[in-house]
Amino acid sequence: MSLAVLYSRALTGMDAPEVVVEVHLANGLPSFTIVGLPEAEVKESKDRVRAALLTSQFEFPAKRITVNLAPADLPKESGRYDLPIALGILAASGQIPKVALADYEFAGELALTGELRAIRGALAMTYKSHKSGRAFILPAESAAEAALVSNAIIYPANSLLEVCAHLAGRTRLVQAEATRQTANVQYADFSEVKGQSGAKRALEIAAAGGHSVLMSGPPGAGKSMLASRFAGILPGMTEEEALEAAALQSLNGNYKLENWKRRPFRSPHHTASGVALVGGGGIPRPGEISLAHRGVLFLDELPEFDRKVLEVLREPMESGYINISRAARQADFPAQFQLIAAMNPCPCGYLGHFNNKCRCTPDQVLRYKAKISGPLLDRIDLHLEVGALKNDELTSTQAAESSEAIRARAEKARAIQLARQNKANFALTTAEIDQHCKPDDAGLQLLKTAITRLNLSARAYHRILKVARTIADLDGASEIKPTHIAEAVQYRRGDRG
Repeated sequence: MSLAVLYSRALTGMDAPEVVVEVHLANGLPSFTIVGLPEAEVKESKDRVRAALLTSQFEFPAKRITVNLAPADLPKESGRYDLPIALGILAASGQIPKVALADYEFAGELALTGELRAIRGALAMTYKSHKSGRAFILPAESAAEAALVSNAIIYPANSLLEVCAHLAGRTRLVQAEATRQTANVQYADFSEVKGQSGAKRALEIAAAGGHSVLMSGPPGAGKSMLASRFAGILPGMTEEEALEAAALQSLNGNYKLENWKRRPFRSPHHTASGVALVGGGGIPRPGEISLAHRGVLFLDELPEFDRKVLEVLREPMESGYINISRAARQADFPAQFQLIAAMNPCPCGYLGHFNNKCRCTPDQVLRYKAKISGPLLDRIDLHLEVGALKNDELTSTQAAESSEAIRARAEKARAIQLARQNKANFALTTAEIDQHCKPDDAGLQLLKTAITRLNLSARAYHRILKVARTIADLDGASEIKPTHIAEAVQYRRGDRG
């Protein structure tokens, strides 16, 4: 029977559903038809496959060729189906054996010469598909990232001929081995930032508990320097976190092996659109918030972003994922990022500067701050002022504390949280807050006073308790005391107007 069945993978968000590639040869006028909801890139594979087979010295059957990509209701895109289609034609025409096809999954774009080109999403496909029990044959350029998945069997190939020789049992492909980076990941160091001890303390709390931060201060105070070094004080990534982050970056085709276990740091320009931030498109792709998954999303000049763009952050900041719905497609992407935002205190940037440079009117300052909505500010845990450096601080030669020392304290506090509740403090639910974030009597009385005087929302109340729990963990205290509550409350400047 002139029928061959192979297996490949599609990409729908972070999911990689199985695609069965069925190739049938029949008598009749020569034709080549691909069915199964193919996009334009898949339809064009007919010409790439024909040229690749001929230049590789195979015979292209002069028959009626029908390729079915099942399931039929799943859209198929990109050139990753070139390799399984070409192999299916060869197997159906008897030019290669069919016996071993069921043991493998295939993906790869063919050049007209028969060479295999890299594909997008190889790691994401392997991350979701390695439990199928089949080995995966991929282009050599894509196999290295796919091999990062533990227990996945990956065979890299450079050309169609190499794959055919492997399936025929003549020249076996060599299984890819993961080349994971074992050395410590290097980040810019906090010791390079002079002064700003208060801001460093707040960022240490944010790193320990996974909290979001809004920094306000004049130009040149060091906000961007602090934000760019924040990833260096975050606790190290676990294998699972590193795979999740790498798989998301693989979806855009730009993952680099040297970034293994490096916390993502994304800093979109303030002209970015809502789709660029949350993701989307005809074929949904991850946006900046998903590419920052398990890492840092830095929004500089926060009030300069379009207000509608900023509002799209509200839901993923709470849930940790984003659902993208289009007329024909839906996709879910994880988006568990730490938001670090920076802004000036007024339009000119010098409100409160020790040189009294600011000439903005109160009305101008209010309009400037009103560009950021109250609900968004309410979702940011730590609001801190980053003051301008004075001359003696700027010219000081005293060595500042290194990122390594700060990270060690943050990791110790995070370990306490994982042992107590198996998650970081920022992710605590309301019931878990009641269980793990109970202040003592004096702390509770102080918190009640703060709620009344600052007119805090229920969300702000819960976030103060989470931050206070993190401060207590940094102190090694099992109970939340008034000092911890007081420090957490003073980081709610955004609630004071």
